[in-house]
Amino acid sequence: MPITSAQRRNLRASAHALDPVVLIGNHGLSPAVFEEIDRSLRSHELIKIHVASEDREARQRILREICDAVQAEAVQSIGRMLVIYRVNPEAAPKPAPARRKPVRALKRSFQTKP
Repeated sequence: MPITSAQRRNLRASAHALDPVVLIGNHGLSPAVFEEIDRSLRSHELIKIHVASEDREARQRILREICDAVQAEAVQSIGRMLVIYRVNPEAAPKPAPARRKPVRALKRSFQTKP
C-alpha cells in the first residue's frame, strides 16, 4: 500500500535524526545486504541506507531494487542517503503522544489582586 504525501512528510521528519544502519559499498547489493536491510526494517520500520556509489542513476536503481526485494516504500533519496519504510505488523502499536495542558499565566506582582 503506497504511503500518502502527508505520511511521507512525517517520515522524512522522523528520519532526519536517524543514522544510517546499512552501508552499501562499491560491490553493490548482495544477499547479505538484503538480509541486513530486512532485519533492520523488522526492528525499526524506518531506516537510512548510505550508498557509496557516485552515479545518480545507479543509486536510484539500487533504491528500486531494495524496495522491490523487501516490499518497502521509498521515502526519500538525498545525495547518497536513502530512506525506506515498511510497516511491521508484528510490532506493538506506538501510543499516541500525550497532550499537554496549556500553561496558565502566573499573576504578576504589579497586577491587582481580585
